[in-house]
Order: sequence, then C-alpha cells, then structure tokens
Amino acid sequence: MTNQNPNPRAAYWSGFRAGAPFILVVIPFALLFGVVAQEAGLSIAQLMSMTVLVIAGAAQLTALALLTENAPTAIVLITALAVNLRMAMYSAALVPHFGKAKLSTKLWLSYFLVDQTFAVSIQKFEDTPDMALSEKLAFFFGAMSPVAPLWYAATLVGALLGSQIPPAFSLDFAVPICFIAITGPMLRTPAHIVAALVSVIVALMLAWIPYSMGLLVAAVLAMIAGAQAEVFLARRKRHA
Repeated sequence: MTNQNPNPRAAYWSGFRAGAPFILVVIPFALLFGVVAQEAGLSIAQLMSMTVLVIAGAAQLTALALLTENAPTAIVLITALAVNLRMAMYSAALVPHFGKAKLSTKLWLSYFLVDQTFAVSIQKFEDTPDMALSEKLAFFFGAMSPVAPLWYAATLVGALLGSQIPPAFSLDFAVPICFIAITGPMLRTPAHIVAALVSVIVALMLAWIPYSMGLLVAAVLAMIAGAQAEVFLARRKRHA
C-alpha cells in the first residue's frame, strides 16, 4: 500500500536527521584521508578529484595504501573495485524502491549511494512500506545532504592542514567506528551474523597475504556463507 498523501519535504528532513549522526565519523574519516593522501604525495587537485569522483572512503584508502606500497596498477584497480562490490548488492536491494525512478535520477542515486545512505534508507523503507517514491527519493537525498558536503570539505582541510593536526587526535579511529555504526544495526538475521563472523575470521587468518588481498577472499567466502546459511534456515523452516 502506497501513501496517498506523500510529503517529500517531511521525508527529506527525516532523512537529514537520520544521516546527521554520521557527521561524527565522516569528518575525522575524511580528514584522515586528506592527511594520508597529502603525505603520500598526491596534489590537492589529484586527491580532490579522487574524492569527488569516487566518494567512497574505504575504496579510496585501500587504493591509496596500495599505491604507497608500489602495488601493480592492476592490483590497485581490482582491489578498489572489489571493496566497492558491496554497492552492487546495495543497488539490488534498492531496486524495489527506486526501480520506477527516472534514469537521470537513478544516476544521481548511484553516485550518492554510500554505506551511510544505504543503511538508513533501507531500514526506513522496510519499516515504512507505504512510502511513496517521491518520499523515498527525498529521504535518500536528505540522508546524504549532511554527509557529502562535509566529506568534500573535510578531505580538503585534512590535505591543507594535516601536518598541523596533533597526533594525539588519532583520526584513524573513525574508520572502524564508521563501519561498526553502519553494520551493527543491519545484523538482523542469523545469516547476516554468519557472514559477518566468516568475514572477520578469514580476514584475520589471511592477513599475511600481500596487498591485503586476503580481504577479497574473506568477502567472497562471507557472501557464500551467508547465502548458504539462508538456504539452510529456509529448508529447516519448511521441514519444521
């Protein structure tokens, strides 16, 4: 059932409020990337181009780390793409909600589809199934409004003033906290928990593999484990 009286304005501000808490981790995350990129020798134009075009912190940091290790270009590209493969799964999950949107709108949705916008949007859409398409779009872009501008700005500040940021601030805390805040509420089923556990265990076991390639193996095995867990639970439910 679809809401017969959609209110995109209210949905936008609801999304804005849902995305606002991520400011607490987006700013230090972006500052960290700006500092690391500047220390790695990237020019302001290069790192800001990367930030604006990619707008994916995990992939950016991964690619930058590999570049500083003088990894082959093919490894850098493959690893960065693999890190962002989760966006394909995010897209598939959002198709039922945005499938009828205009192509131009979908292009903007794909650009602004990041962990934060997906996490709050999919939870909102599942909890409020009667939202109209216009409200869903407004909520999604509302959630991104406090995130994207600050990501760009803080990256630039990190690059320009990184050397003046005291080491005691330890900006790298933002990376794990950001992903814990995103994934924690999404671990709703045993299959999700199985996938998370497999990814952690395999990643730790394969930490010795050069260029962090063990993370790719961990991601693939986690997806397989999660899917198999869903199949097992479905069969068990049918025979119960």
